Amino acid sequence: MDVDITEKSIPVFTALDSPVRLKIINLLSKNKMNVKEISQALHLSSTITIMHLNKLEAANIIHTEKQGTRRISSLRVDNINVSFPKQLYVPYDFKEIEVPVGQYTEYDVKPSCGLAGQHGFIGKVDNPKYFMTPDRDKAGMVWFSKGYVEYQIPNFIEDQQHVEMIEISLELGSEFPFSNNNWKSDLFLTLNGKEIGYWESPGDFSDTRGRLTPSWVYDDMNQYGILKLFRVSKHGSFIDGHYASDTLISDLDLSGDSWTLRIGVKPNANYVGGCTIFGRQFGNHDQGIKCKIYYSSEDD
Repeated sequence: MDVDITEKSIPVFTALDSPVRLKIINLLSKNKMNVKEISQALHLSSTITIMHLNKLEAANIIHTEKQGTRRISSLRVDNINVSFPKQLYVPYDFKEIEVPVGQYTEYDVKPSCGLAGQHGFIGKVDNPKYFMTPDRDKAGMVWFSKGYVEYQIPNFIEDQQHVEMIEISLELGSEFPFSNNNWKSDLFLTLNGKEIGYWESPGDFSDTRGRLTPSWVYDDMNQYGILKLFRVSKHGSFIDGHYASDTLISDLDLSGDSWTLRIGVKPNANYVGGCTIFGRQFGNHDQGIKCKIYYSSEDD
């Protein structure tokens, strides 16, 4: 589950703000249980137990179903990721560009793979030929088990301007046929051939539906990813503020009309668990691949 620091996440934080409900989560992490079993394990009345279960269900942390007169509860979340607002003071101007996830210009992918749009799959699933369909620009989700996709970031920096730092944010996850909430994958990102870093994705999530994912997407398919921030500066390259590689902004040749961004998973990685890229109207973050270019001017 992916949550942020906004009012819509309050039910999740409220549900976790209770020693009793934490004990219930631990019980359900081992087995499905009915109300009577949970009540006896915690020495609580059925009424109090149901009150706690209702709060956990309202937060989408557990799932309940009826079996005759019994109410069976099960855990539907493997992990909860909290995204805090990121603030960065930089005394530079910036240009911001967003590239749709389906607007890649080159690819080399292996099944399982595919493209999805607002109304269904785009082309045939698990057939890399369809990655070059003209309709790929309508994709809101792109996935593959091995390989990469490349995007061209337009260079709108003027001659008298100097790039000081580049930030790239996108929603990423692993790729497993349908889904697997515990499926690690080492995802890499390069810019103009220089390695920015690797991020170990923890899974291909379907523990709860993505906030934006279209209703046609099956419940057991990729639902959402985790929003990641890659940064290249004069101090090195970072992922979510953590050091990732020695690549400096000065190491990049930024003179061309566009810059090549490559995202994928290598066959010799420690965890070859595929890659899913979420774009607008998919997952939990309504954005494509956002690129923020900080620059100084000769007049500064």
